[in-house]
Amino acid sequence: MTHALHDPIRHNAWATAQVLEFCQGLDEQTLNATVPGTYGTIMATLRHLIYCEIDFLDRLLGREPTNPWQLGETTGLDVLLAQAVRLATDWEVFLASDVDSECPLPPDEGTHPIPAGIVIAVVLYHGNEHRAQICTILGALGHEPLDITPWAYAFANGRIRA
Repeated sequence: MTHALHDPIRHNAWATAQVLEFCQGLDEQTLNATVPGTYGTIMATLRHLIYCEIDFLDRLLGREPTNPWQLGETTGLDVLLAQAVRLATDWEVFLASDVDSECPLPPDEGTHPIPAGIVIAVVLYHGNEHRAQICTILGALGHEPLDITPWAYAFANGRIRA
């Protein structure tokens, strides 16, 4: 039997990869663009998205934090895409483990442990929020919107058929 988190987590990884691959075809001016109400530039948002997900997944896997922020503000799309591929692989390791949503994880901020289920929810929400902000910037610049919905994921991965 497949765990109920497989599709949500795999959609998250797939959607991030779709955005990163799309961004590889953009010029520097576009990658450094932003619009009011978003996190920042496309590149800053991508870095933030990947760095936070690495940190959260390290916690879920019980690893020592790898301090992904060391990658820095000059990290390019090629490195981010490689990190996204690594994240997708690490998520598969996580999904193959015995997932206990009540397992307390060390706090990110504050003084109380955080249940693993909350961290998973944060990762999925965080990814969707920032990918949507990137799509907002792209739309404001006249780019066709990316279809990174769970439906698009399902069709692209044979989970459902037309």
